Amino acid sequence: MPVAKVKKSAEQVERAGVRSQDPEGTRQNIIEIASEEFALNGLAGARIDEIAARTRSSKRMIYYYFGDKEGLYLSALENAYRLVREGESKLDIGGLDPIAALRRIVEFTFDHHHKHEDFIRMVMIENIHHAQYLEKSEVIRDLNVTAIGTIESLYARGVEAGLFRESLDPIELHWQISALCFFNVSNRATFSKIFGRDIGTPQAQDSLRANSVDMVLRYVVRPEHLSAD
Repeated sequence: MPVAKVKKSAEQVERAGVRSQDPEGTRQNIIEIASEEFALNGLAGARIDEIAARTRSSKRMIYYYFGDKEGLYLSALENAYRLVREGESKLDIGGLDPIAALRRIVEFTFDHHHKHEDFIRMVMIENIHHAQYLEKSEVIRDLNVTAIGTIESLYARGVEAGLFRESLDPIELHWQISALCFFNVSNRATFSKIFGRDIGTPQAQDSLRANSVDMVLRYVVRPEHLSAD
C-alpha cells in the first residue's frame, strides 16, 4: 500500500476515534491549554507542539479542529469572553433593586478578573494586535452586545426609579467598571514593585474591591440614595 494512503488511513482512524469518544471535550481541552499558552507567551510565542504535548490530543488534531494557530488563538479568545459573559448571565440581578444589582455586577467583574488572569492577558495581547482577530469574531460581538444590554436595562431601571443620575452612557459605565477591575490584574505586578507595596495580598484585594464598588456607586447613584445601599 502506498505510504500516502497509509498516512491518510491513520488520520481517519485518529479523527474517528476522537469524534466517537468526546469530540467537544477534546476541543475544549485544547482551548483551555491553548489559552494558558497564549496568555503566557502571546500569539507569536505560543507553540502548537507545546500545546499538543499538554493536551489529550495531537498536533494533527489541533489543526483538524482549528485550521491553524491563528484559528486556535481566536477560539481561545472567544472562549475567554464567553466565560465572563456566562458568569454575568447567572447573576440573576433582575429581582434586585438597581443599586444592589449594580453592586453585584461590579463585585462579580472584580472577582472574575482576579480569578481569571489568563483572560486579562489574552485581552492585553489582543490589544497589542489592535483587536484584528477579535474584529473577525461574530461570537465576541454578540456576547458583548448582551453585556451592554444588561447594563442598559439596569441603568434604565435605576433612572426610572429616581435612583441613578440621568444622561450617563451605559457603554462608558461598562468601560469604567472594566477599567477598575482590569487594572487590578494587568498592572498589579508593576504597581506593587514601583511603590513597594504588595497589591495582591488578600487585605489589599478586599480594600480595592470595596473601593471599586464604592467609586462606581458614587458615579452612578444620586447622592441622596447612597446611604440607602
